[in-house]
Amino acid sequence: MGLTYNFFEYFVFFYASSMFICYLVLGVFSFINITRYRTYNSRIDDQFLIESPLTPGISVVAPAYNEEKTIIVNVKSLLTLNYPLYEVIIVNDGSKDKTLDLLIEEFDLEETPYAYVERIKTKPFKRIFKSSNPKYSQLTVVDKMNGGTKADASNAGINASQYDYFLCTDVDCILERNTMLRMIKPVLNSKVKVIGVGATLRMSNSCDIKDGVIERVKPPNALIPRFQELEYLRAYLFGKMGWSLVNCVPNVSGGLGLFDKEVAVNAGGYDGESHAEDMDLMSKMAAYMINNHQKYKIEYIPVSCCWTEGPPNVKILSRQRIRWATGMAQIFFVHRKILLNPRYKKLGMITFPFQLIYEFLAPIIEFIGLIYFIYLILKGDVNWPMAGYIFLYSYSLAVMFGTLVILLDNFVKRQYKTSRETFKLWIMVFLEPFIYHPLLIYFSLRGYFNFYTSKKMEWGTMTRQGYDNTNKSSGIKTDTTTNA
Repeated sequence: MGLTYNFFEYFVFFYASSMFICYLVLGVFSFINITRYRTYNSRIDDQFLIESPLTPGISVVAPAYNEEKTIIVNVKSLLTLNYPLYEVIIVNDGSKDKTLDLLIEEFDLEETPYAYVERIKTKPFKRIFKSSNPKYSQLTVVDKMNGGTKADASNAGINASQYDYFLCTDVDCILERNTMLRMIKPVLNSKVKVIGVGATLRMSNSCDIKDGVIERVKPPNALIPRFQELEYLRAYLFGKMGWSLVNCVPNVSGGLGLFDKEVAVNAGGYDGESHAEDMDLMSKMAAYMINNHQKYKIEYIPVSCCWTEGPPNVKILSRQRIRWATGMAQIFFVHRKILLNPRYKKLGMITFPFQLIYEFLAPIIEFIGLIYFIYLILKGDVNWPMAGYIFLYSYSLAVMFGTLVILLDNFVKRQYKTSRETFKLWIMVFLEPFIYHPLLIYFSLRGYFNFYTSKKMEWGTMTRQGYDNTNKSSGIKTDTTTNA
């Protein structure tokens, strides 16, 4: 067979094995952390937080770009969250549709003089709206010029916020009513300063929804969102919950993240040019704490607090994942001084190397392996028994991890009412390596190519389907676009 092919065999085997060992360790860490969460979560009663005058205020920041189809119901949902002291800041990022007009009409908004202090630089700010109706006194709408990224819009929301913590979300996300009560607890329970808190996200596709509230959780009917449901659970319950135990969380999701505002502002806020704003902000905040010799923690909680509408088809999925991959390439370029730098401790020696080797490089290695395998087939130089063993080895471990993730999800809380619904998700474990995973590799490579060829990416490319009049995820396409 030759030395080259033997090297290829061993490289693939050891790379895959090291990846699976890392994720197995993360799975153990995750289980330990979930068990610990059950203990400390019970220390502070929700009612105590609601009644206490010392409960910290939270500013909910939600950027909006061309959201006319769903903006009203989603803002109303944010205004009904169960928390004693909070505000909702909607950032209209230069929408070209009727997003702002609908907000003005529905919530009796009026342009208001406001002490808008630009602590983080953004695209030009235009005006602030507040409601003349006391019912909507918590609502603030920031109108600004389009910045091309969610990051720039989020920075404007942070500038307009008044509380010590801000919760960044997407305006299309549906939050569990007690989300802020759950996410503030790690901050209050910790003796070390907590600079960021995340929670599990799921797909809202096919869920029963009424007035912006999830009435029943269901696995998505369409294949692409159902694959994403499994992918998200694995990322949050296996990955981020595991990293949280050893304080090596790489990012807090842009879909739902609670942050210490002072640290975020001092670190420079979101990079207005970034398409991976969640990892960018977390990296900057962690680096800021390390540079200033301050201890910090980044926490994750395992409970599902947020449901977001996932791309319903391959075309829209491609837009989302190409942008994410472009953002990942940006991260390692912009923050290259952190990688393998002992000065940055775990961030530089564990978090960044892991993300580089097993997240960023994985699609490249898999693609090169596929090309080389095809080359060997054409040469008639394939060790088919060994190739079969490698495939079965990798496939079996992938199925095992997918199954464990679903078991972990049910250990935290059973979301689906019937075993049939759980089975629908479990089937994806067997199909993912053949259908969904190859698509992600292709989109990742396109994203890397876009970055290295300096192709401009914008955030207004995600077509939303919204909800129909029966309060379920609609299959009817709209023209709504938002952060992909």
